[in-house]
Amino acid sequence: MTRLPVPPFTYDDAVKKVRMAEDAWNTRDPDKVALAYTADTKWRNRSEFLNGRDEVRDFLTRKWSQENGYRLIKEIWAHGDNRIAVRFCYEYHDEAGNWFRAYGNENWEFDAEGYMAVRHASINDVAISEEERLFHWPQGPRPADHDGLSELGL
Repeated sequence: MTRLPVPPFTYDDAVKKVRMAEDAWNTRDPDKVALAYTADTKWRNRSEFLNGRDEVRDFLTRKWSQENGYRLIKEIWAHGDNRIAVRFCYEYHDEAGNWFRAYGNENWEFDAEGYMAVRHASINDVAISEEERLFHWPQGPRPADHDGLSELGL
């Protein structure tokens, strides 16, 4: 099965792929999100190395059980025929109610069918106060009229 858009990516294709990923991650549904990756996908997420869709699903389940109020914005940085570089930012709070903003970059590589085969993510967490939060939309995908990272000065 093909997962459109597929490589080689135009700029518009890459922007669409980034927004599709953002929307999927904002569902916080590990089963749905994992389907965007090849069965044998290779990930580096911070200091964790994952191999295969099942490990990705388990990782996301763990992640979203700890990151409450999770809201994410992704923005394209660059793209090539089958690669996309993304910068992102997300906000969440822990069980104690402490808020964080995570900043990061991802490098993605796709197979010919449009599935992500490789993902490298570098991420830093910064403690913020609840008053410093910028992502206030209801849980789920970011509304189309909500500012992106550049417009928010991030």
